[in-house]
Amino acid sequence: MSHETNPRKSELLMPAGNLRKLKLAILYGADAVYLGTPDMSLRTKSEFSLEEVIEGVNFCHDHGKRAYLTLNLFSHNKDIPKLDEYIDTVRRVKPDGLIIADPGVFQYVRERAPELPLHISTQANICSWLSVQFWEKQGAELVVLAREVSYPELAEIREKCPDIKLEAFVHGAMCMTYSGRCLLSNFMAERGANQGNCANSCRWNYGVRMRLKDGTVQELDINDDNIDMFEFLLEEGCRPGELMPIEEDGRGSYILNSRDLCIMPKLDDYLKIGVDSLKVEGRGKSEYYCAVVARAYRMAIDDYYADPENWDPKPYMRELESVGNRGYTLAFHNGRLNNLAHDYEHTASLSQWEYAGVVSEVTEDAFLVEVKNRFAAGEVLEFISPISRETVLLRMYDFEDAATGTRKEIVQGGTKTTIRIPFTLFDHEDLDQLKARFPQYSVLRKEKALSDEQWNRIRFDKLTQGLEISGKENAKAYERRRDALADSIAEDSNEKRFKTNRVGVDGCCGKGCNGCMIFWEDDKYALARKVLLKRKQGEQLTKAEAAELKLDL
Repeated sequence: MSHETNPRKSELLMPAGNLRKLKLAILYGADAVYLGTPDMSLRTKSEFSLEEVIEGVNFCHDHGKRAYLTLNLFSHNKDIPKLDEYIDTVRRVKPDGLIIADPGVFQYVRERAPELPLHISTQANICSWLSVQFWEKQGAELVVLAREVSYPELAEIREKCPDIKLEAFVHGAMCMTYSGRCLLSNFMAERGANQGNCANSCRWNYGVRMRLKDGTVQELDINDDNIDMFEFLLEEGCRPGELMPIEEDGRGSYILNSRDLCIMPKLDDYLKIGVDSLKVEGRGKSEYYCAVVARAYRMAIDDYYADPENWDPKPYMRELESVGNRGYTLAFHNGRLNNLAHDYEHTASLSQWEYAGVVSEVTEDAFLVEVKNRFAAGEVLEFISPISRETVLLRMYDFEDAATGTRKEIVQGGTKTTIRIPFTLFDHEDLDQLKARFPQYSVLRKEKALSDEQWNRIRFDKLTQGLEISGKENAKAYERRRDALADSIAEDSNEKRFKTNRVGVDGCCGKGCNGCMIFWEDDKYALARKVLLKRKQGEQLTKAEAAELKLDL
């Protein structure tokens, strides 16, 4: 099969769970967003009112971008009376596409609103070129392929279906079942996954319990003293006598838990064959997620088209690693899943960076920043521009409350506090350029203090990702990282530490920010000051430079 470069360019499609997330996604590089109201869009927690949907679509169109609405539930009889009202509403909104999963709903909308471009949802489980051709004949403009489609299958579908738009997921949470066709949530929590109300039962921790003859239920305590006394075996009906071991310990297991999809290491494959739309999952994710993920994929896509021969995913992966994740996997890219696509030890999203704040206003002499997580003296804030690739680092020793003018060494997150950051603190930056590069809705991030368990989790996740991408096996490294994570989980320590220094230490973190005034003026840092003054604010000293300058970093 020929995999020559396809001339059609791919759009970056981002999720929008509310109006501000929509604006951030567009400002940080999305070509299009998908959104919907809570009642019929497979997201009961969607925060859009009808008025906000209209405003959001208009915002997209004003910026030359596209907006798609979702109507991708599987309909029950009770849903049908709502359809006429929904169609009338959609006509008012004027979206660039309507995403549908249910064939009956597709036919209903097609007959009553033939002017609406119809897209087929991933919930329709399209896995072959035959299914794509079926929906094309029904009048669909675009089909979203199931997550189970491998890259070789995707390439064949593209070749056999050149006249219809194809959309594929490239990033976000993975469902352990078949593209969301799950009844586990219904059974465990009476919440319908296919009606937009999944309880994520597959993310829960499960443990082995035993019921005694008297009806009492006890925890099965597996420990060093009894672990060699017995083992658990599974016998499958069609393989009598073939006993398969089940491993479990006292902590329980996240046996159904998938890592998060991230196609970035193979994104050039998708761009090469001309997948029309590259879709990111996450309407329930944070504003920070919308901004940073859009920014990373925007840079990656633009750089590929500018120079495909020298395209390298590493710098964009570093950006994606600053967003909370469950560990990244290529999922079905190469075909069947393997154990590296799952995480049996933990289920929480994790990153060594966190959302610090968002610029709510740019005044004549300062940024006003809405605080999202706790600020403490010595924090290094990283300003992430929606316009420029260059970020700016700023170390701060206290924070001015914009409302009262009081100065604080600590500002708690979740208090809806807005701080004022004067432009005078940016002593390495041209102020006109600074204001232009960081308009309203620019996001900030900062390092996050993590426990030993969390640091080991990050190391383990990076190892498994590297093994999956390379296709190589390294059983010793895998077991070493996995055991280190298991040991730190067992220790259950709450002590947390940052990756770099904070404040008041006899040394320099090498961030090269606006001072570290507690020790920066010491004579022994004269050479370091001279080097850093020639660089942009926030540019770090390398370890080699620190050694040459004889700094204790």
